[in-house]
Amino acid sequence: MGDPKFSRRTYDTPSHPWQGERIKAEVKIVNEFGLKNKTEVWKAQSVLRNFRKQSRELQARLRGGDAQAKKESDDLIARCAKIGVLPMDGATLNDILTLNEKDILSRRLQTIVFEKGMATTIGQARQMIVHGHVFMNGHRVTIPGYIVTRDEESSIMYNPASPFNDEMHPMRISAEQAAANAELRAAKEAEEAAKRAAKAKADAEEAGITADDAAMEEGDQ
Repeated sequence: MGDPKFSRRTYDTPSHPWQGERIKAEVKIVNEFGLKNKTEVWKAQSVLRNFRKQSRELQARLRGGDAQAKKESDDLIARCAKIGVLPMDGATLNDILTLNEKDILSRRLQTIVFEKGMATTIGQARQMIVHGHVFMNGHRVTIPGYIVTRDEESSIMYNPASPFNDEMHPMRISAEQAAANAELRAAKEAEEAAKRAAKAKADAEEAGITADDAAMEEGDQ
């Protein structure tokens, strides 16, 4: 029958267990996204670390003239765009290097259910998913950490058999609260975009690339 298959851990843990600043940052993220524990933070960091590693390796191969690297670069950017952490058009490998774990966590089903106004709190969103009150693509999804793609996001709805379909349900979110959540999300996205732009500018200045250089490069293309 062969050797039994043992499941392996798919994420990396911190190299040192007791680092005060890191622990405080992790606790803040856990509370912000309503996570069960820090393991979910480490999983997001591992996904992000893998994306960054691929980006750096592909950039090195592109500089070496590897033709296959161009196709792999386009595939990586398309994959990141598909899950919503990069824009659909105009993204580059450098944009992947500016991502952080919050960009990954913001694409979790739990976060999106809350931001769509289906739950009053991020904690309630997790409970609703686990208890089977949320449908996606016509099927019940009970995994709060499921990474939602752009195509799937519009299909998220209440389970047709759920009492939450009643607009008079006492735990249904109000229209005012839904609007406030949407406004908060827009402000957060604008802030993150500004931070990425500032970091990209700082990296360019550190590398000695000026605006004139960028314009000349675009003209050559």
